[in-house]
Amino acid sequence: MKFHVLIREFCVGKPIRSKWRNQSGRKYCTNQFWFVLLFSIVLFFLLLCLRHLFFIGRMEGFVYVSSSDSSKYQSIYFTRNSIDTKTSLDDSKKKISSSDGHENTSRKLEKNKDSCSGRYIYIHDLPKRFNEDVLKNCQLLTRATDKSSMCTYIENSGLGPQIESSDALDLWKNSWFSTNQFLLEVIFHNRMKTYKCLTNDSSIASAIFVPYYAGLDLRRYLWGFNTSMRDSSGLDLVKWLAGKPEWKSMWGKDHFLISGRIARDFRRQSNRKSDWGSKFRFLPESENMSMLTIESGSWKNDFAVPYPTYFHPSTDNEVFQWQELMRRQNRPYLFSFAGAPRSRQKGSIRSEIISQCQASKKLCNLLDCDSVGHKCDDPVNLMKLFQSSIFCLQPSGDSLTRRSTFDSILAGCIPVFFHPGSAYSQYVWHLPKNYAKYSVFISPKNLRLGKVSINQTLLGVSKDEELAMREEVIRLIPRIIYANPRSRLESIEDAFDLAIKGILKRIETFRKVIIS
Repeated sequence: MKFHVLIREFCVGKPIRSKWRNQSGRKYCTNQFWFVLLFSIVLFFLLLCLRHLFFIGRMEGFVYVSSSDSSKYQSIYFTRNSIDTKTSLDDSKKKISSSDGHENTSRKLEKNKDSCSGRYIYIHDLPKRFNEDVLKNCQLLTRATDKSSMCTYIENSGLGPQIESSDALDLWKNSWFSTNQFLLEVIFHNRMKTYKCLTNDSSIASAIFVPYYAGLDLRRYLWGFNTSMRDSSGLDLVKWLAGKPEWKSMWGKDHFLISGRIARDFRRQSNRKSDWGSKFRFLPESENMSMLTIESGSWKNDFAVPYPTYFHPSTDNEVFQWQELMRRQNRPYLFSFAGAPRSRQKGSIRSEIISQCQASKKLCNLLDCDSVGHKCDDPVNLMKLFQSSIFCLQPSGDSLTRRSTFDSILAGCIPVFFHPGSAYSQYVWHLPKNYAKYSVFISPKNLRLGKVSINQTLLGVSKDEELAMREEVIRLIPRIIYANPRSRLESIEDAFDLAIKGILKRIETFRKVIIS
């Protein structure tokens, strides 16, 4: 029987009189109806809740809850004892969010903490006589034979005067300077001042930089002075260093310095006035230190770094633009040479090189630096020479290495060497071990004997080999340039960065040996 029929029959009959007040049977029936309806609704919801609790009580398994990161979900295992109300889920979400927050914070702290781990460098605050005063008295650096004062090259943090040329490309206007190779000490020091992992706490430093302008200081006394004058600054420096607490931790083996001169200039064999250079690198304290230099020797504590070029970019884009320009460069000459014969130098093959270049007519572009009115010191003229050539000849000069090597690489010109000490055994941190990838080697002995010629050798290089070598040379450009000290490259490691990497690795090797 339907519910509404039961209600109707229940309400039919004799009216009931209330003890307290008179009510009609209809009103009484109406009250009974609402009471039954309300009771039924309450009973229904009560049964529903009991069923829900019974279901949850039997459920256990994994529920995925979104964490604070919308792309990340965390899995939580629920059992009958772990879920009672919505609060449990809320608490779980809060715990996950809190956990993620702590995890992210820890990662950030760990990243910040480790970003300079093993790379901290402490710079000694040397007395000014070892660096700043050398520059203040820059007139003493200029020789009588110099075409321009050394004082002009100190400009722009040691980069020299900015190059201004009416026919220069836009790229020359902001990033190209008349840089003197001996000012590398100043350039490197200014780069160190902006190194991102500097520390004032020497106890946490992985290396200690000594900003001594060794080459510039020596230049003042190389001509016309006795050996005592040439050695005095070096002796004073090592005495000062040995008195510092930083020295005693590794007795100087974690110290390093930079020189714009070749290593041989600091290794005078005797005290005869006629002997060249100083004995700075033969001092016991100095032998413990590592020296970065434009040309190393057979000594294990000297490491070669590239000569400074004329290009000192401020942004990554300037480097990329220059590389692309060198890829598209028209090169009408097979090879070129810029230099003087050096006829007085024993064993020099420069005269033979110049003779073969002159005999090659249109294949070789020669810039004779021994001729009157030459433009070998003009950066724009020199770079144009190298940019017009496929190969650039790099014979030894006063020493085994040449700045011209790096100017030619910068121009996208494939270097041709005549001695392995001109590059292969030198710049191990900056140039590939497989030298055939970026250069050509010609035996000087065979060249003198007429067994080989420069023309035949270079014409024998296939077009595919030439293109591969040029691309490798252009790829090397960032590794052999020094960026402007007043800026910082973002994604490119330049010659400074690679030198710092190399020296830190060397010092760490020493540290492990000492600890073990």
